[in-house]
Amino acid sequence: MDKIVTEEQQQQAIEALKRMVQHPSYLDQDHSAAGAPFGPGIAAALDEILAICQEIGFKTYRDPAGNYGYAEIGEGDKIFGIIGHVDVVPAGDASDWDSDPYQATIKDGYIYGRGTQDDKGPSIAAIFAVKALMDAGYQFNHRIRFIFGTDEENLWRGIAVYNQKEAPIDLGIAPDAEFPLIYAEKGLEEGYLTGPGSSEFTLEMQNPFNAVPAKASYNGPKLAEVKDALTRYHFDFVDNADGGITVTGKSVHAMNAPEGTNAVLRLAMALDEVFPSKPLDFIGKLFKEDATGENVLGKVADEQSGQLTANISTLTVSPQETKMQLDMRIPVTIDRDELLAQLRTAIAPYELAYETFDYLAPLYVPTDSELVKTLMSTYEEITGDQTQPQISGGATYARTMNNCVAYGAMLPGVPDFMHQVNENWELAKMFEAMDIYAEAIKRLCTTTK
Repeated sequence: MDKIVTEEQQQQAIEALKRMVQHPSYLDQDHSAAGAPFGPGIAAALDEILAICQEIGFKTYRDPAGNYGYAEIGEGDKIFGIIGHVDVVPAGDASDWDSDPYQATIKDGYIYGRGTQDDKGPSIAAIFAVKALMDAGYQFNHRIRFIFGTDEENLWRGIAVYNQKEAPIDLGIAPDAEFPLIYAEKGLEEGYLTGPGSSEFTLEMQNPFNAVPAKASYNGPKLAEVKDALTRYHFDFVDNADGGITVTGKSVHAMNAPEGTNAVLRLAMALDEVFPSKPLDFIGKLFKEDATGENVLGKVADEQSGQLTANISTLTVSPQETKMQLDMRIPVTIDRDELLAQLRTAIAPYELAYETFDYLAPLYVPTDSELVKTLMSTYEEITGDQTQPQISGGATYARTMNNCVAYGAMLPGVPDFMHQVNENWELAKMFEAMDIYAEAIKRLCTTTK
């Protein structure tokens, strides 16, 4: 099979990705403004990607309120949607990175920077795959519409406005996951566990819902006893210059929580050894480090999508309240209402209550659909890999759209650096993803040249 993407388009994609990485486009509502509801960084990234698309020859539209934008090429009654997002999670402490997280750096065939895997890199790869088709003279019989969300790492408010204001797509892909293809996604439940506070110590550990925290710091009363408890548990920690400590772990995306090491949970287990607290008992004596929720809910799993995952990422303690953030990825056949009732029963003895913050229903597109069959055959022919389509614990914009699946852009064997320090993408793998996108879109959306 002849490749459609040339070296010229590969280099253009790299330069475009550099332009995108330079924008620290994480949620910053403290500095929201007209046209920038989620902060100036996200608004700037949205403007940048629309400018890139306009330079290529796409028609572009920016929601005046700044909730979303889209870029379109082609003709026809049907819309093929390619749905990505320009926002990222914060880079954290820049000193933990080997290079500036907001200046794309190429080293040894890899491009480093926040958003290279999630989701600026994949969006750019798909954009320049379409440009390759344009440059090769293909005519589109669908309107190919790139839809850019602005709040994917948080509450999906931008894409919700898109779906309120714009006509639905007819079919599409979200390049925000892994190849070969994800045809079903677990339900996503995010919420708060709240209970009584403590007069003995305070704690403020804030992290995103969807990331296992790799650090948790403490510099409060009974520090020596807390350190002793950590040592008995064989939990790693370091002494800080200010006299406090930082418990260290391993950050991964919440959908892969069992593969991480949760520093917040480890610190909480040590604190529970030192301070009497019913809410801390919930972590120290029941939840512990179990990222499947089995200690609390029993085994929750189904044959189609595997086991539930559970991640407690944030813990704050004040004299008035103890509050934790909980992220659960629920197997596709499990009844959500029954699960939450079971959770509330389990947490009641620890004087905790549960309140939902956000919920996303599962996604399912049949594997015998024309969309899935075409995407899968393209992937198999280009890569030679016959891995079957997957179900995921991740949540992509695919579930917000009609007849849409997550399709790449990470190939099997590519290390997952999403939401982590030194996020990077191997350029050879990026180029292979571009080849897959170009061929798939050619088959679904073009006539002969």
